[in-house]
Parts: sequence; C-alpha cells; structure tokens
Amino acid sequence: MSIEPSIAVVVPLLNERTVLPALLEHLSTLGADELIIVDGGSTDGSCDFLAASGVCWITSAAGRSTQMNAGSALCTSDILLFIHADTVIDSGHIMAVRKAIAAPDIVGGRFDLHLSGSHPFFRIIERMINLRSRLSGISTGDQCMFVRRAVFEQLGGFAAIPLMEDIDLSRRLKRTGRIACLRTQVITSSRRWEQHGIFTTMVRMWWLRLLFWSGVPADRLAQMYRQAR
Repeated sequence: MSIEPSIAVVVPLLNERTVLPALLEHLSTLGADELIIVDGGSTDGSCDFLAASGVCWITSAAGRSTQMNAGSALCTSDILLFIHADTVIDSGHIMAVRKAIAAPDIVGGRFDLHLSGSHPFFRIIERMINLRSRLSGISTGDQCMFVRRAVFEQLGGFAAIPLMEDIDLSRRLKRTGRIACLRTQVITSSRRWEQHGIFTTMVRMWWLRLLFWSGVPADRLAQMYRQAR
C-alpha cells in the first residue's frame, strides 16, 4: 500500500486583516498536513490577529518570493502548495494535488483559474490564461502552484525578485520534469481587475510579461508596475 505524499500550504500575505478571519477558517478545512502563514510586515493589525489565532505563522521581509521561501524553509512535507490570500481552494484541490503528484515524472503543477467577478469578459480572460498556461507550461501565483519540495530546494526556491517570481520558477521547473495542468478551477478575486479596469489590467500584465521574457530586469518591471497603479 502506497503512502500518500504530505502537503504543506504556504500563504504569503500583507495587510489582509479584513479577510483574515474567513481566510483562516477556510484554510483550516483543507486537510493539508502543514499550514504556514507568512506576513510581510503588515501594519493593519494582521499580526495581532494571527498571534491570537493559534495558527502557525511567521514574519519576513516583504515580497512574495521572500515570504514564500521563508515559509517553505520551515516545511517538512513532500509537496509545497502556494496560495495567495485572495484565492479560494477546498479539500478537493488538496486531493487533486495528491493524485497528480503520484506520477513520478510530475515535478509540480497548477490549477485552472476562475476570476470571481461576474463580468462576461472575465470568462474570456480565464480561458486565455488557462490556455496559455496549458500550452506553455508556465504558471502564475493566482493558479496555486505546487511543487515537490525536493525539486523546489534543488532549484533554490523562488528567485529574489520583486515581480514575476512565479513565472521565473515555473520556467525553471518545467525544465526538470512534467507539469500537471489541472483543469480543476481555483477562484481568485477579481478586485485588482475591477479597481484598475479590466482591459487596462489585462494589457498591463501581458506587456510586463512580454518585457520580462525579453530580458527586462524584474526590479525595473516592479517600478513600472507601481507607477502604473
């Protein structure tokens, strides 16, 4: 009888106090073997709430790559699953990861994406993102990336860059083995798209990714992203 791989869930967050109660309650139902929250220096009372919650959490320097690396360093599970604070999964997604990773040539993977907004254009964006990811093998953090911990450590984790750390890791990851592109959807908040405009956000993200692929340093891209917000 084979032993199922253990799964650690790592959640980076920054100033998410308003969503923390629902987030922690939801995360507790996933059935993961480990759960660690990594705060990047919140100033909105998030740390006080985490301290009183009893959940396993740490602080680190701000930046998703730094936070996710810090959380991963404390995990002992076979698989690392990275979830953004505004993305929703359930226990079925954990089971899907266990099933996918049972194939020895699978080194990691991601889920299809569903944006929470009701605007019809979101359905088009979802299909574009999921198709692009399936064809390229490249994932984004909104798709809840997962990876074998041994492979993650072999690759040195996320690169210490302020933007596109998910693109960079998935590009390196696909060179080591096969990527599982799971059709099960995760629900990600569309608030960023709605706040800054659907079309504007889409064009901006595609442009930044094109520049990244063209070799523009991530530090420069992060500066451009902040200026455009």
